[in-house]
Amino acid sequence: MIKKLILKLYPILDKIFLKVDKSQIRRTKNIRLIPGANHRKGGKVSYAEWAHVIGVFQTVIYQTIEQKAGNNILDIGCGTGLLGIASEPFTYQNGSYTGIDVMKHDIKFCLKNYNASNYKFIHFDVANPTYAANQDKEFKAWPIENESKDLVTALSVWTHLCEEDAKFYFNEIARVLKKNGKAIITFFYLDERYEDSLAIRKDEKGRFHSTNQMKWIYDTKAYKSKDWFTTSWSNNPEEAIAINKNGIEILTRESGLNLIKYYPGNWKEQAGTYFQDILVFEKK
Repeated sequence: MIKKLILKLYPILDKIFLKVDKSQIRRTKNIRLIPGANHRKGGKVSYAEWAHVIGVFQTVIYQTIEQKAGNNILDIGCGTGLLGIASEPFTYQNGSYTGIDVMKHDIKFCLKNYNASNYKFIHFDVANPTYAANQDKEFKAWPIENESKDLVTALSVWTHLCEEDAKFYFNEIARVLKKNGKAIITFFYLDERYEDSLAIRKDEKGRFHSTNQMKWIYDTKAYKSKDWFTTSWSNNPEEAIAINKNGIEILTRESGLNLIKYYPGNWKEQAGTYFQDILVFEKK
């Protein structure tokens, strides 16, 4: 009862906290843009976790791109702006940020909350069984010019795409990137670390230590795919999709992008840069 009351009051308390806390910002200018609790989405509600993840991806972006300012960045599945905040320092000096999302209400929020002249948000009217089931089910190219972006980002997007969708939109990354452009994409990546983690999660009798450790077991084929998998608890495969090494090789081979960096995720019950795996690709 007390917990429910506190959670009900949380948005109100958060609004008061944000007003005070943002007045104390000294050296991390872009976190002033973190929205209130009702608009913090993407599997993360806590202000502290948003600030942490922004810092993680700001660091990964810095380590990935060659020029540190003036970048034209495309963020796929922008949600309510988490990577838009992380991207801000890299768009100074005539750069730009474009966020695309299938969720219309998130785009409406972003248009209201992020009003910098070099920021643009686009509602992408295509279907996804988990997030936009009633939208257009035909494949569409992103409304982005060929070879116009220095960097493409996608946080928890390919973790909700079946094999057919994943291939089509991975080719779209290659289309919109400039030569030597980079892409930072998160996955649930079924590599050797994943296989090793299965033993870590179980006791000597082969039982999982907790229900949370059972949650991220990808033991079911997604639409009979050989390389894309989902969980036994998913109502539809797109709720949680993982990809194995052969699947990544298919994506890179068909798109022409090269995998150049891998930051393992801590969802595998081992230390990692972020929760999901972060893979960095380059267009040659």
